[in-house]
Amino acid sequence: MQGLFPERAVHNDFRCKGKNSKLKRRTEMGLEGKVALVTGGSLGIGTAISLDLAHNGADVALTFRRHEEEAKAIVDKIKTMGRRAQAYKIDISDFEAVQKLVNSVMDEFGRLDILVNNAGMNWDGVVWKMTEEQWDTVINVDLKGAFNFIRAVTPVFKEQESGKIVNVTSINALRGKFGQANYAAAKAGIIGLSKTVAREMGKFKVNVNAVAPGLIETEMIKNMPEEYKEQSISETVFKSLGKPEDVAYLVTFLCSDKALHITGEVIKVDGGQYI
Repeated sequence: MQGLFPERAVHNDFRCKGKNSKLKRRTEMGLEGKVALVTGGSLGIGTAISLDLAHNGADVALTFRRHEEEAKAIVDKIKTMGRRAQAYKIDISDFEAVQKLVNSVMDEFGRLDILVNNAGMNWDGVVWKMTEEQWDTVINVDLKGAFNFIRAVTPVFKEQESGKIVNVTSINALRGKFGQANYAAAKAGIIGLSKTVAREMGKFKVNVNAVAPGLIETEMIKNMPEEYKEQSISETVFKSLGKPEDVAYLVTFLCSDKALHITGEVIKVDGGQYI
């Protein structure tokens, strides 16, 4: 029996007609011609988000801090899709530098429609041993960094009366995590920040949401002790880790025309780890 929305059965893909024709793509998500800015786009979840947004029609500006070669490779890959792309090196905790970067993106791409705050770090330690440097560094990167970009893009979104902001938080922001007082606090702050900005920007037709991954197969977990990794896997109902693409698909949806009436939400991507 044919469904009510048969067009939804068509996956986003690339079609090529003729030997010299350009790649064409299905544009279910309504991202064709849009420009996305993805922080921390050179590795892991940020890479998956950048590639999926491009696959669905968006041009992509991505930021990196250390992994320049990886960032350049992602830019090259996006360009093979027929999309524009650029990588920017930045310390996202630097308020003035972030403002300059957003201005550069506007100059380079001519517009900005989507912000994905994905960049982050962890520097773990139990609270009675955590140093001031550990606390300040994680808060400044994970929470202040997200604020810096939101502060820089909201005047643009406000003026054009449209925009999408997706902030990557963590299930540990919702439940806490032994040894991660700084990280959990920063990511919990992102949830409060997301909900507040959703209220403030709603009248300008700007959607603001947060995505809370569980343990995902990224560079960040490579050095995790095996026993802790196995414990996290055992917490999921699927008994497996998530992939960066699992997060990316949700982010793309929230950035699309299909999520016009969704704002202020925190959506977990954790295989049931939080249950």
